[in-house]
Amino acid sequence: MTIGQKIRELRLERNLSQMQLGKSIGVSQKAIDYWERDVNEPKACYVIALVRNLDVTFDEFFSDID
Repeated sequence: MTIGQKIRELRLERNLSQMQLGKSIGVSQKAIDYWERDVNEPKACYVIALVRNLDVTFDEFFSDID
């Protein structure tokens, strides 16, 4: 699984739109879209924000990532 796939999976499990998730961590909907499609990867500061906002541990977030 890629980081983008993991972000999408967690976002959908929490019934969040890309816009809602982006707003909660301070990025645009387009940034979330690019991450989910693996066009770009989030910077470390955004990974921290994702983990907090998606209510998972770092271990849970990175457990399935190749």
